[in-house]
Amino acid sequence: MTSPVSLTIEAGLQAEQDLLASVCAGDAEFGLLFWQPSDRALVMPRRLNRLPGFEHACEVSAAAGWPVLLRETGGEPVPQSASTINIALVYAPPRSEGDLNRIESGYRRLCDPICQLVDELGGTSSLGEIEGAFCDGRFNVNLDGRKMVGTAQRWRQSQGGQRPVGLVHGAMLLDDERESMVAAVNRFNAACGLDQRVRAESHIALHERFSAPDALERLDERYRLMLAQMFSA
Repeated sequence: MTSPVSLTIEAGLQAEQDLLASVCAGDAEFGLLFWQPSDRALVMPRRLNRLPGFEHACEVSAAAGWPVLLRETGGEPVPQSASTINIALVYAPPRSEGDLNRIESGYRRLCDPICQLVDELGGTSSLGEIEGAFCDGRFNVNLDGRKMVGTAQRWRQSQGGQRPVGLVHGAMLLDDERESMVAAVNRFNAACGLDQRVRAESHIALHERFSAPDALERLDERYRLMLAQMFSA
C-alpha cells in the first residue's frame, strides 16, 4: 500500500458495497480498502430521511458546503472530507467461530490494530463513548480520551445463504478539521429538529498528536496479517 485511494464520497461508499458484494459472491475471501474522500459531505443512515425536517435540513447543509449523502450502515450524521481516512474490512467469519459474538468480534478486528498503533506511537488508546462526539458509540477508537475513529458495520448473507459476510467500517480523523465538521453536524441537527449537539474538543485527529507518516502502511500490514492468520487457521 502506498497511499489510500482518493474517491468521491459517493464512489467510496459504492466501492465498499462492491467489496461486500464480491465477498458475498465468493469472488474473494476477504476485502480491505483504505480510501480518502476527494470531496466533502455529511453522511448519514438512510432511516433519517423519514424525519419531517429532513429535506429542509439537507438544503441548509448543502448551502453551507456540506451536501447530505445516505449510507447503508447505522449510526448518526458523520462529516467526511479529505481529513478523513475510511477503512473498510469485509470478511466471512470462520465457521468455527459460530454466530454468538459476531458483532463484537467484527469491531475488535477493526479496532484492535488501530489501538495497537496508537499505543506504539505513545498515545493512550481506548474504546468507548465520548460525551459530545458525533456518531458516538461503544466502539469509538479514542486517543487520549478523545474520539479519533467512528465505527459501524453491516452484515449480509453470502449467495446461497451459506454464511454471513460483514462490512466493518471505520472513519478515522487524520487531520484537524474538527471545528467545521462539528458545525456541519450541529447545523444539520438544528435544521432537522434533532436535539443532539456535538463539540469539537470531544474529537482529535491523529496528526494533531503524531506526525506518523507511515501510520496507514502500518495499519494495512496489521490488517493483512490478521486476515492471513484468520484464513490460514
